[in-house]
Amino acid sequence: MTRLSIPRDGGRLLIVRLTSLGDIIHALPVAVALRAAYPSAHLSWLVDHRWRPVLDQVKGIDEVVAIPRGGWKGLREGIARLRRARFDGVVDVQGLYKSAILAWLSSAPLRVGFSGAAARESGASLFYNRRVLPSYGHRIDKNLSLAAALEARAPSSAGDPRSLFPLSISPDAEASVQQALRNHGVTAYFLLSPGGGWISKCWPAERFGELHRRLAARLGWRGIVTYGPGERPLANAVVDSAGSPAPLLLELDLPQLMAALKSAQFFVGGDTGPLHLSVALGTPVVGLYGPTDPIQTGPYCREDVVVRNARPDETTYNRGSSYAPSMLSISVEQVEAAVMRRLATVSCRAEAARP
Repeated sequence: MTRLSIPRDGGRLLIVRLTSLGDIIHALPVAVALRAAYPSAHLSWLVDHRWRPVLDQVKGIDEVVAIPRGGWKGLREGIARLRRARFDGVVDVQGLYKSAILAWLSSAPLRVGFSGAAARESGASLFYNRRVLPSYGHRIDKNLSLAAALEARAPSSAGDPRSLFPLSISPDAEASVQQALRNHGVTAYFLLSPGGGWISKCWPAERFGELHRRLAARLGWRGIVTYGPGERPLANAVVDSAGSPAPLLLELDLPQLMAALKSAQFFVGGDTGPLHLSVALGTPVVGLYGPTDPIQTGPYCREDVVVRNARPDETTYNRGSSYAPSMLSISVEQVEAAVMRRLATVSCRAEAARP
């Protein structure tokens, strides 16, 4: 008979969330909840090897199991490693056939995942033996409902979500970023992120350029443009539109991106991984939202600001290949005003903290 419970100390637990950056960030509170409920448990995370550098900086995870991208040999080795680990319980946060099958192949007796109505691919629920139907709300709260199925709850964040994201910064990455900033004479800076996974979530590069021109003149800080693989032309377009002083382009790996985000005065970007990583690191955020719903995937800090003009019927997660009208409706003036509102909140908190 299949055992549908885990040892009282948690035993050996596995979280499955393979991709992508923002979704992995939204799954980190599951690890926090499991660690709080089962301090003695051995907690592992199964992830695509591209995102391992982020999880290597998460406190409370004992082991990161990275699956190589492509190739049956690497996949077979990863599956064999899962079986040898003899996990007592698996929590699949992804809800796809691939993640669900990997959870099943681990041979863990208890496999927790979303019900067919809530999983991204409904058939994935067939591979779980404990299925969860979460209520509508933020993706983080949806993910935490999986931990609750194991009687694990994250500590209250009391409006400050950083306790839900136990990220550390690599000293080598921090030193590398600081040296690059010194080489360019940059001290205080803000970050702009024009990319977005698919173009319908993006805001035009020319508007980011104009925004940089306005903010640099108003605040006296230099802007840095972050970009992912294949996004260098987009970042160049921001620089070309910004005039002088132009924003700085820095090619950063994931640990370096974390270091740069941590020290930034604020971040402006769409519904992307860098935005959610900024929230996790406690950096003030202004999020630009169009087709995607900020109720589900907006900044998890209540002090961060979302700019969105979309009508309810414009909400979609379809991957459009052109700018969404709801993103084009966002003006530079709106975003500049949102930045100033967010910075005012930071100033108020700093004043309140003074002795």
